[in-house]
Parts: sequence; C-alpha cells; structure tokens
Amino acid sequence: MARTTTRRSAITNAERHNFGKDVDADLNILLRECRANLSRYNEDLVTRAFRFCVEAHKKDVRTSGEPYYTHPLQVALIVIREIPLDDVSVVAALLHDVVEDTEYSLKDIREEFGQEVSDIVDGATKISDVFKSREITQAETYRKLLLSLVNDVRVILIKFADRLHNMRTIDVLPQARQERLARETMEIYAPFAHRFGLGNIKWELEDLSFKVLNKSAYDDIKRQLNLTREERQDFIERFSKPISEKLRDHGLRFEINGRPKHLYSIYKKMVTQGKTLDELYDLFAVRLILDTEDDNDCFLAYGLVSGIYTPVPERFKNYISVPKKNGYRSLHTTVIAQDGKRVEVQIRTRAMHDFAERGVAAHFRYKAASGSTASWIDSKDLEEWATWVRDIFENAGDEAPEQLMESFKLNLYQDEIYVFTPKGDLRILPKGATPIDFAFDIHSQVGARCIGAKVNGRIVPLDHRLQTGDQVEILTSRNQSPNRDWERIAITHKAKTHIRRILNDERRQRVHEGKDLWEKRARKLGLHINEDELEKLVTSIKYESRSDFYAAIGTGTLTPEAAGELIVEAMGGGKGAPSAPLPQQPQETFGFGEFSRQARDGSNHVYIVGDNIPSAKILFSYARCCNPVPGDSIVGIVTIGSGIKVHRAGCHNVTELQDKLRPRLVALEWNKKQTGDFLAAVKITGDDRPGMLNDITHAVVSVDKTNIRGVNIDAFDSMFEGILTVYVRDLPHLDKVFDKLRKIKGVRTVERFEG
Repeated sequence: MARTTTRRSAITNAERHNFGKDVDADLNILLRECRANLSRYNEDLVTRAFRFCVEAHKKDVRTSGEPYYTHPLQVALIVIREIPLDDVSVVAALLHDVVEDTEYSLKDIREEFGQEVSDIVDGATKISDVFKSREITQAETYRKLLLSLVNDVRVILIKFADRLHNMRTIDVLPQARQERLARETMEIYAPFAHRFGLGNIKWELEDLSFKVLNKSAYDDIKRQLNLTREERQDFIERFSKPISEKLRDHGLRFEINGRPKHLYSIYKKMVTQGKTLDELYDLFAVRLILDTEDDNDCFLAYGLVSGIYTPVPERFKNYISVPKKNGYRSLHTTVIAQDGKRVEVQIRTRAMHDFAERGVAAHFRYKAASGSTASWIDSKDLEEWATWVRDIFENAGDEAPEQLMESFKLNLYQDEIYVFTPKGDLRILPKGATPIDFAFDIHSQVGARCIGAKVNGRIVPLDHRLQTGDQVEILTSRNQSPNRDWERIAITHKAKTHIRRILNDERRQRVHEGKDLWEKRARKLGLHINEDELEKLVTSIKYESRSDFYAAIGTGTLTPEAAGELIVEAMGGGKGAPSAPLPQQPQETFGFGEFSRQARDGSNHVYIVGDNIPSAKILFSYARCCNPVPGDSIVGIVTIGSGIKVHRAGCHNVTELQDKLRPRLVALEWNKKQTGDFLAAVKITGDDRPGMLNDITHAVVSVDKTNIRGVNIDAFDSMFEGILTVYVRDLPHLDKVFDKLRKIKGVRTVERFEG
C-alpha cells in the first residue's frame, strides 16, 4: 500500500523567532530535537556543552544583532535534524566556533569534553592570520579540514551545517561579502556535499548561492514555478494513479510523490539547452520509494512502470548494480506520459532513499542502529568516502596550496563514467577522463609509462575521451615518460599530481646536469663566482633564478659556452666576481639590411625576418632536440659564441622557456633556394612481429631512396617502439615517409620525435 513518510518534529515559527531571548527555552528545544532524532544520547553532555557555548560567546553578537550562541545552536539543530549522527556531533557543533572566536583553547575543550570532541572541533576550526593572502588561507583551511576528515568524517558534516546556517542568514551581510560566500559555497561546499551524498543540503546550498549570485534569474524561475504549481500537482496525481494501482496489485508497499527540481538545476538546464522554462519537459521527477529490503523489487517496479508508460531506452540508468562514487543507488528511467510529456521516474528502496538524502550520515546511522562499534577509520562502509581525499593529500607532496585547490575544485563535481579493465574490473572516473587518467588510476607506474591505449580493441590517442562501458587496455613502454601536454590532457587530480611530480623530478635532473656543465665551464674560464653572486648575474641576463639558468643548460637550450659568454658579459668582461652592482651593458644594434645580407651569405637555408637584430656574426646550427626541416615553422635563438640555434616553432624547449628567451628569439624563414638533406627523427610504434624491422627500413628507402642514419627499436610484450633518424629534403618528403610507414601492417602510430 502507498504511504507518506512521517516528518521529524518541526520547530515552530514562534520558537525560531524567539531564539536568543530565553536560554532555557532554547536548551529545551535542543534536547527535544535530540530525543526525537537520535537513537541514543547523553542529555547531561549536551546540556553542559550548550551552557559552555552560551558562556563562551556571552560577549559576542551576530551581524543581525542576535546573541552569537544562536548560530552554533542552529548548527547543532541542523546536525540533529538533517544529518542526524550522535551526541558527540551535537556537542562538537555547539563548540565549533569556541576556539576560533573566544578566549577558550582546545585544551579547555579536551579537559571538559574529552579528546574525541576536541579533535572534531580542531578539524573544523579555521586557520586565521597565518598566511598573507586570503586564497592561500582558504586553501590551507581546506587542506586541514580534509585531512581531519580522513580521521573523522563528522568534521566535514559539521562544516556543512555551519555553512548552511550561514547561507540561510546571509541577507544581513554586506553585498560584497554575500557574493564571496555564495561563490565559495557554489564552488566548494555544494560540490563537496554532492560527493558525500548529502542531496538535500547540496540542493539548498546551490539555491541559496544562486539567489545571491543571480537574483533576477532566481526570482523569475521561482515566480514561473509558483504560477504552474497547481497544474503540476494535478498532473503528478494523474500520472501516479495507475502506477499506484499496479504496485498494490503486486503486493508492494511504497511511497510515491512528485519532486520539483531545485531552482539552480532548472537554471543550468535552461542555459545548457538554450531553452525557456516552458520548453523544459523535466521540471520534476516522480519518486517511487519502496518499503522493502530486496533490491530486486526495484526492478519489478521498473517493469510495472514500463508496462504502463513507454520508456525512453537511452534514459535508463541503473545506479543499483553500479552505484555512483558517492554511494548513491537508484533506478532512473524516463517515460512518455499520456499527453506526450516526458517524466523522469526514480525507483529506490527506503534505505537507498535515506542514503541519497543524507549520504555518509545515513551510513553512520545505519551502522549505529545495527549495534556496530566500528571506528570511522576501520569501517569498510565509510572507507570509500574518505579514500579519494586521502589520495589527494598523499599524492600532493609539496604542491602549492593554490594548485591543490584548483585540482580539488576540478574533481569535486564532475559526472562519472564507468569503464572496465581488460579483465572486467570496474573503474569509476570523472566524465571527460582520458587514457592517461585511467592509466594513473590503475597505478602511477602504468600512468608514467603509458604510450597509448586500446579502447574496445581499437588504438586511440592519449587525449581520447572515454565513455561509459568502454573496455580500456593501456599500452606502456619503459622508455616513455610524461610531457607537459599530459597535464593539459589529464583531468583527474591523481593523474595531474603524478605528472607534475615526474616533470619536476626530470627538471631537477636537468638542473643538476646543467649545474655540473656550468661549473666545468666556469673553471675553464677561470671564473670564481659564489651562488649569491651568480643569482644576481643570471637575473641580469633575464633568467629568474639559478635553477632556471642551470635547466636551460641541462636541456641544451643554452650551451655552456654561450652561458659563459653571457656571464662574462654581465660581469663587464672581467673574470672575477663583481663587488659592485652590475653595470648595464649597452646593446649594439645592426641595421636589418646588413644583418640580413650576412645571414643570407652565412647560410644557404634560412634568413632573418625583421630588423634591428643585435648580432655581429651570423652562424646557424640546427637544434638536435627537434630537428627542423624545410617546411616547418621555425624560430631562432641567438647564442653568444654559437650563432643562431634553429628550432621548430613548437619545440618544447622553446615553448617552456619562451618568456626567458624572448629577448634572444628571432623570427626565421626558410630560403626558397635552399638545397641539401636535413636530419629528422621519427617515433614509430606497433605490433611486434617477425620481419617488422625489414618492412620499416624497406618502406623508408623506397621513398625517393631516402637515406637512413639510424634505427633504434625496442620490443616489449607484443609491442615495439622505435626511433628512426632519416635524411629528408623538406617537409613534403618527410610526409611521404610517414605515409609509407603508416601503411605497414601492424604499425599503429608514426609521429615526429623530440628529444
């Protein structure tokens, strides 16, 4: 039979209005709510905490003029009524602002209420006046809060309640502060509530933020919904009646109701779909809640609903067999009603519904009801809730707080996809995830060595967007390592963090190598410069630090010889360490005509574009890191003592150091009359098989008798990876080689190689 859920005891308008006017009356309301909503609680403990809260905040007043203790009281009531946990949570909620805003310390809390309450209060306390910028303070606050969460999830639940009450009373604040709090709530708190399955709190936080950030749109949608409320209610009753009759016939006990979507959700649909409110068909969903412990009854109900109304197949979602990452379980289907309207129907058990609205709080409540004494850390039901947070901070290392927050926000509120390993193991990733994200989700070493992937048996590039149901096999090579593009391609925090760490390790290696090369060059030149003096010198030649200077040498962007020339020039031509501020050296400027003539005379292949280029002697050499060939877009780096180093315009060594190199960059073009052969490096991967090397070399030589300088092939598992160095006349010649190689059976990728 159908029934309606009995609501928990409600606070009357009169009682809400009188908060702060009668302390004893406020305490009575608090205790009454505890009795109505908590399975067990210590009345003396809650009473002592309330009295302590009132005493601690007796000198404090809210912006609205109310006694300050009414805020922690309301936070405690939210914890009791909307995310009911235990009496320890209530006590911690009452005391959550004491350490931050009063003269009492954590030691006082610990001595009066115990270590458990003290730890929760500490986790929820903001960091104040530690860092100069608000952004860093905010990032460090969340870092501390989330690390506390790993030990006790009640910390974040109290913060949700705290923010919810602040948003409910936001009208009394200045507009600028309202907007700041609303934006922070929309970006962090609402998505975080979503991650923890707190559906009701997430929706209210979004709507309250939406009301502040776009009040005109909020008011307009609310007004239009109010005008059609009776019409919607009539439609829901007509739609639900045949479903109720059919479910009763099959002996099911249930509750059925129409749930209007919250305002911000409607607004997002209007924006993304480019429709008006009247054009949206799914402004509400019909929710079917079954009083059963058998999940199969949900599928029975789905079959009965589908027998009454025509389902839309592509809109069916089975979150019971494959729950969302936050634990959400339900069946979703969209059906076509009598008048042609599409209606979303959600089917779930009572337990699933409780989890959907209260998330991790429901987990805790059900564990308590079953008599479990499992700790927050040891409980398997709760481990998943904290795993992703633990991963973030275990992998963060010395990542900057601002960068951590950027990644954290990115991963908070993304739709999920469900993909599988070759063995059929399920992996849940954010929507838009790539093979790189999948590889790092498997293991950091798999991610670091990823060269490609097979999706449903087909080779795909690393930036391929995975879809729900894909089966993904990662292809690896021990010679592979991440590059800067990977950080742009990856979307998960775990992948981005590992990529940054590997790149930073590689940079440190280049810095170490560059430092060794520089010290050898300095000894040869007889230079005696300590690190502080060298720091000043490299700054004067446009490098931000010694490490940038060493990295340029280590990557080959700056030769040790050129580095020596630059430093000697910055010192004023002497060989000792400067004891006075470095003099500014005048730049010698040459006219474009003379410079261009020398360029043309000095090289048969390229010439300078532009004028006023400071150089007296034109020498050209081609960078080995990218091996430019005629037809490539090229750029030159002016080096002292080594002429102009010619790079491809997209060379990673140029793009990574572009700001530092800008004063020495010159635009180049290929001489149309150039002749000769140029070295090019080609990276090739494919299936390893007998005769593959022979087929590769034959294919290259068959293109205009192309000469091969070197072949380096490495086989692993059933794959191979190789680097070919060949001599070509120009880019079209190289393209012909590419085309020939791609036609070889088993070859998967062919691309230019950068060392």
